[in-house]
Amino acid sequence: MTERTNEDGVGTGVPDAELVVRATTEAVLPGTGVTEEPELRRVPAVPTRRDARVSKPRRHPQWLVNQLPVGMLNSDFFVRFVSLFQEMAETLMDGADQLDHVPDATVTPVPMLGHLASWIGVQTVDASLPENLQRLILRSSAKALAFRGTRRGLEGYLEMLSGGPVEVVDGGGVWVEGDAPDDVAWVRMSVPGTGHLSEDEFVALIRDEIPAHVRAELFVGGRKVLSTLEEK
Repeated sequence: MTERTNEDGVGTGVPDAELVVRATTEAVLPGTGVTEEPELRRVPAVPTRRDARVSKPRRHPQWLVNQLPVGMLNSDFFVRFVSLFQEMAETLMDGADQLDHVPDATVTPVPMLGHLASWIGVQTVDASLPENLQRLILRSSAKALAFRGTRRGLEGYLEMLSGGPVEVVDGGGVWVEGDAPDDVAWVRMSVPGTGHLSEDEFVALIRDEIPAHVRAELFVGGRKVLSTLEEK
């Protein structure tokens, strides 16, 4: 990058890349016959992005050696001796730096997905499933956990398992005192399919999601596959 100079050949201290000529022809000042220099302006710098994720700064290559007292740093033996332990500890330190990302379902290693799912009682994350599907099941299950036992939680769980739109109708509601129906402990669910699960596996999972006192009916593609009312 070159530096811009004035008429006397003296540098202005402003790089050419930061200056832009606003006028393409010289302007004559009225009544003077003196030409006016083209006006220059600075180009504003590109603003720094603040929405990007910033990782932790990398450790100094001599992070352990630099902790030695000043007197030991002057000894070649001590520096080489401590460097051995520094190299051995580097792998352990790298693993510790990544602990923040282990519980994150979007970036955690694939073998950890099943373990994370087991922590919240989810048994549908199988290693034979595609990676993106394993991560989807884990994220959806964790998100729906706070609403477990409610219609909203059941809808989210069914959508996650079936992969399609679902319909859930239950007997819950809000009524004026004395107007509540006698029977409100029931739920009727309709899904287009069972997703990656077999029908028996799908039914078993839904049974675990339904409160014990609630009677349930499940339809898959318009066909009834579960009715706890008929079992009693």
